[in-house]
Amino acid sequence: MAMELIKENIECEQLLHEDFSDTVVKAEYVIPDTHPDVNEVLMIDAKPIIIAKEVMQDKVLVEGQVEYTILYLAREEENIGVHSVNYVGKFSNYVEIPGAEHKMICDADCYVEHMECNIVNERKIAVEGIVKLKAEVYKNYDFEVIKDVTGSQDMQMLKSPATVDKIVGNVSEDLVAKSQIQIPMDKPQIGTVLKCDVKVHKKDVRVMEGKISINANVLVSILYRGKDIRDLVYVEDNVEVNKEVDLEGVNPTMDSYTDFKVDTVGVDFKEDDLGENRTLVVEALIKSNSKVMYKEEMDIIQDAYSPSLLLQMNKRDYELNVMHGHATCQSIVKYNIEIDGDSPKISQILMTCGKVCITDKKLVEDKVIVDGVLNVDVLYRTIDEEKNIYTVNEEIPFSCTVEVPGCKIDMQCIGKACLENIEASIEADTIAIKAVVEVYTRVNYVTHKEFLVDIVSIEGELPKKKASLTIYAVQHGDTLWKIAKKYASTIDDLVKLNNIEDPDVVKVGHKLIIPGRAII
Repeated sequence: MAMELIKENIECEQLLHEDFSDTVVKAEYVIPDTHPDVNEVLMIDAKPIIIAKEVMQDKVLVEGQVEYTILYLAREEENIGVHSVNYVGKFSNYVEIPGAEHKMICDADCYVEHMECNIVNERKIAVEGIVKLKAEVYKNYDFEVIKDVTGSQDMQMLKSPATVDKIVGNVSEDLVAKSQIQIPMDKPQIGTVLKCDVKVHKKDVRVMEGKISINANVLVSILYRGKDIRDLVYVEDNVEVNKEVDLEGVNPTMDSYTDFKVDTVGVDFKEDDLGENRTLVVEALIKSNSKVMYKEEMDIIQDAYSPSLLLQMNKRDYELNVMHGHATCQSIVKYNIEIDGDSPKISQILMTCGKVCITDKKLVEDKVIVDGVLNVDVLYRTIDEEKNIYTVNEEIPFSCTVEVPGCKIDMQCIGKACLENIEASIEADTIAIKAVVEVYTRVNYVTHKEFLVDIVSIEGELPKKKASLTIYAVQHGDTLWKIAKKYASTIDDLVKLNNIEDPDVVKVGHKLIIPGRAII
């Protein structure tokens, strides 16, 4: 019966490199004719979005846009109050990734590191800032290894257990969050929606048998100005979204990571039964991308031979990525923003919003130390009749420790952070900030594994027997496998002939009887 090779396909990803790039965005925008002149800029909310990414030789091209919402106080007396304008600016830049090649897998992200808005004149404003781009490039391995050999009765194989990280699959899904916020009668009607924020938090993703269960909460936050008045109102609504996505081959023992991004947001308001504008309608499209992976236990053939055949073994060394572990932790960030003497005193906090980004991460024994910045904007009502609305902005540094047992300083690490919750309250002459930041880290390392990829029978004569038996003295570094292969015997024959109790233990100097075979 002819020798038959049973092969298994191995497909896995290796993190090639991660790097960052600073992109300067700078533009001037004209105030629309439908809006009054600008007297003072209160707040700029900049949301960067990646539109496209392309892996090129040694770099990644990232293209995107920044959606600006700018709140300002009007200049004209008859229009005193807060107004908002929206603009969209584009950006593109390269992130240097040594060794990157076209068609490699890439993940990219972006966040605002700094952004400011200044008045050029009463009808024109200028925005300037830095958008930080991050790119991760993965090298995909797809190769076949020999798992077993059949058809040859005397084929001898030395196997050892090994673990290989395998990606079961990636699945993208759209989730729609719909909110209808009823404005109570004790608050003014809706005049103009000034700002709308949508944030995904309280995420719960579970791998089930043949599918992934995706659950999350979507916080909808809206600031509006009352109809025909200058009063501002801030309202929130929490909407649950969930979906089950089929993914063949997955089960609850596997690991997963899901990334959520707010794609598009539509906001409108409508009249109630009394003809008053008291219903806010928001619809947001949330894009999720889930990656499921697991560690496959397999026996790797380290070596093979046949006492009756001349064989050529073809081995190949692969540099493989190993996911050591991943973990999530929540960090509470507290800070008191001082109100300086030039700023008006607080009467009431109207709105608090924030963004979070990672500035540095460091691997130490059994943990990942993550440093980041929480950028906070607080809009408040003052006790000053002339300047009754004011804002403060603060960049609050934070640090947290994510426990990843067994991780070491020379491993690689990927980190992501998101803002779960933020609150602000008045304490004496300060604004007390309390936020919950969720930090996710994944630790990897690179290892080399040698796989047997082919066995070829070659022509030639086996060496003839020279003795009926041989007495062999065990040397340093010997194993039964090495001895059996050297003398074209088998481990079973050596064990039986020498009454060996434990085939894994042979003592140096011990004399073994070798069945009659060629001495090589």
